[in-house]
Amino acid sequence: MKIFCERLIEQRKMNKMTQRQVADALGIKQPSYIRYEKGVAQPSLESLVLLANLFDVSVDFLLGRVEY
Repeated sequence: MKIFCERLIEQRKMNKMTQRQVADALGIKQPSYIRYEKGVAQPSLESLVLLANLFDVSVDFLLGRVEY
């Protein structure tokens, strides 16, 4: 889960997005998204796919299964 949190933050910053912008893109409230970045909560499968699409990376990358 630590790798997921790190990659989520890294991708959000690389894409110059705020936490609110990412939350809006996922259709969730900002506090819910913040919990993903802190590792307190895990996204649903649907949200995970939306995150991968939003950042143009694979789900495997976000989960730390591949390096690129």
